[in-house]
Amino acid sequence: MKIRHLILLFFSLNVFGQDIPEKPNPPRLVNDFVGGLLSADQISALENKLVAYNDSTSTQIAVVIVKTTGPYDIADYALQLGRKWGVGQEGKNNGIVLLWAPGDRKVTIQTGYGMEGALPDIYAKRIISNIIAPNFKALQYYQGLDEATTAIIDYAKGEYKADPAEEDFPVGLIFLFFLVVIIFIIIASRNKGGGNGGGGRSILNDSGWPYTTYTGWGRQSGHWGGGGFGGGFGGGGSRGGGFGGFGGGSFGGGGASGSY
Repeated sequence: MKIRHLILLFFSLNVFGQDIPEKPNPPRLVNDFVGGLLSADQISALENKLVAYNDSTSTQIAVVIVKTTGPYDIADYALQLGRKWGVGQEGKNNGIVLLWAPGDRKVTIQTGYGMEGALPDIYAKRIISNIIAPNFKALQYYQGLDEATTAIIDYAKGEYKADPAEEDFPVGLIFLFFLVVIIFIIIASRNKGGGNGGGGRSILNDSGWPYTTYTGWGRQSGHWGGGGFGGGFGGGGSRGGGFGGFGGGSFGGGGASGSY
């Protein structure tokens, strides 16, 4: 029975793989398999922006447009496409796939392992809900993709901060919790020292403040990716004479999807 299930799984994956477009040759970061939704100039402008970002950071954002993902979930489709094409750099796994299926009115953003911290699911969902969906509903397709890719770049560089509703609650709650813990430690330490403060000083520095001073951790500002994005995005045209190709990045299922 187990062997039969394995055979069926292997067969389904092979069929799935056959339904995914082949890696573009010559390689491109913007791939429109539908046509007519973006002009040639718009595709060129978007390609140049993403190539410039790839040149300056090695992070690859692939925009892919297919008419429909058929019977497959759009997130799974994008995940398999990212793996099949090898979006991202080998060893860094810093690829992102923005897949749009206009026939299904669905879109997804899937991240490679190396980008899951820089672009968490909640940020990917926000980009789809607040940028892509409104523009697509207004038939502003290029504007939606252009603004979405810019937002992805800005999140990865840490230039976007969380919305106040998302930021204030966790940070305030964490700060309050640690403040209560600090006060408790001070009181407990002084009581342990017989009320003369001798025991309490063992956990205090010279200023009388615990070493666990609040330093601003927990802010959801997108600074999850470390120093890998220090170079920033130049914003000009392609600086390497065109996109050099995908490097074989790995995808783990991080990201978000939505409809419009």
